Amino acid sequence: MTSLSAKQQSEANSAIIDYLTRLGYTDCAQSLQAACGVDDAAVSAASQVLERKWLGVIRLQRKVLELEEMLKSAQQELKSPQLKQAVGDSSLWIPRPPAAFEGKSHRLPITAVTFHPVFTFALSASEDATIKVWDYETGEYEVTLKGHTKAVNDISFDAGGHQLVSCSADLTIKLWSFEKKVCVKTIQGHEHNISSVCFDEGGAHIISASRDKTIRLFEVATGLCTRVLSGHTEWVRCARIAGTTIVSCSNDQTVRVWDSGKDDARFTLTNHDHVVECVAFAPPEATESINKMVFGQQYNPSGTANLKGPFFASGSRDRSICIFDASTGQCLATLVGHDNWVRGLTWHPKGKYLISCADDKSIRVWDVAEKRQAKAFEAHSHFVSAIAIQPKCRSVISGSVDNSVKFWNCS
Repeated sequence: MTSLSAKQQSEANSAIIDYLTRLGYTDCAQSLQAACGVDDAAVSAASQVLERKWLGVIRLQRKVLELEEMLKSAQQELKSPQLKQAVGDSSLWIPRPPAAFEGKSHRLPITAVTFHPVFTFALSASEDATIKVWDYETGEYEVTLKGHTKAVNDISFDAGGHQLVSCSADLTIKLWSFEKKVCVKTIQGHEHNISSVCFDEGGAHIISASRDKTIRLFEVATGLCTRVLSGHTEWVRCARIAGTTIVSCSNDQTVRVWDSGKDDARFTLTNHDHVVECVAFAPPEATESINKMVFGQQYNPSGTANLKGPFFASGSRDRSICIFDASTGQCLATLVGHDNWVRGLTWHPKGKYLISCADDKSIRVWDVAEKRQAKAFEAHSHFVSAIAIQPKCRSVISGSVDNSVKFWNCS
């Protein structure tokens, strides 16, 4: 007895006969063909069908096993008390796969991503010399900002989201009116590829870092350079500011801490042993988590010995992430887990987590107080080059060398 129809039986017999023939079992194949009454045309039509179906079964089995593992992981998360708390507590929301949306409008690798501080827009910059605007709630592409002539390396909004600043390998910094989606000013001053750019907290100055080994401060109103910070001996990869404190990182494997009003670095930090790709200041909300990380069970919220910061994290090609106290230059913790260069960092707005991306194609979420990895997942098919989190913790955007951006819902 068989559950196959007559047509299915004929196809199966033909595939088996073809398989036996190609293996050299001619007598066996001919005997089966005679017993089944299958003609030569049917055998020819079934060429290699048996192998293809068998490989298909193996792939399906592998997929079933992967889905079972995902289901098991999801069931464990659902039982977690922390996840139950997270339903209504945005301080516990973290990105979770699968991606909600994927954007494939860029023609070359993504270099930077960011969210608008107020509206539902996310932006991506690329080596294709463009900046693209997306709606992160729908994943829809909105508009392209064109003006740079070479790779756009970094983008950043002012606090209100009225102005956007970008920098490029074309040696220019551009100021954009985000409302009108037009460039309103082009600033020059660096002598080589400009790798990072951001506004200070008041929006009056722009801080840029360059392959010319300098960090420069420019007035937004005039476009004039007001200060040049020199000290790095190689390409300055990234510079960020909090208050009057600037931190920078470089191919010279150092992280440096500066006062925006002085020319010399306050601290030169040598905790990494490879190129340092990125730095990111922690929000004030992270102070409690960082103190818990440092003091452990001895942490006292009202203790006089508590660290006040500001704090920042650095990511390096040595695959590690370091968390520093900028006021003392002390390395407070080193997070290890990535299997390749760490390319991007973003702090959770509520301060409990630090999120990283790397050339191991993954996004990882770190519980700062516990100094442990809270979640990790493969995000792209190629190196993950940029990451940012929405200010209200609703979404995370990642960009990759695979030319795509992905949006991950947080919960």
